[in-house]
Amino acid sequence: MDLEALSMDELFFFDQKREALPLYLALRDRMEKAGIPGTFQAKKTQISFINRHLFGAASFLPVLKAKDRPGPFLTVTFGLDHRLDSPRIHGVVEAYPNRWTHHIVIGKEEELDRELMDWLMEASLFAAGKR
Repeated sequence: MDLEALSMDELFFFDQKREALPLYLALRDRMEKAGIPGTFQAKKTQISFINRHLFGAASFLPVLKAKDRPGPFLTVTFGLDHRLDSPRIHGVVEAYPNRWTHHIVIGKEEELDRELMDWLMEASLFAAGKR
């Protein structure tokens, strides 16, 4: 994916952290290739992934201590109806009963793999089915 495909708001989101932009471009590209439906809305603190409802986001949420975060990094967040148990998950919160928010810190494009795309697809389907 190239820069021309991004909105001005998405580009502005990376204004202070340009080094993380290639990770986001790769994430968008892999989500598109995986067929994950949704749109991208950049706000001040995150870029939301939305279909009918919010199902995930990319941000700089510091879920790991600074010394443990890769540089550059991107935090990928998604919601499911169950808790995932994986060493890749850096933070989990049950925001509502049976609604679990998961955070993964990404430092390399190789971490944007099939497993993560499957979780994002599952999150998208879960969000689309909410009332």
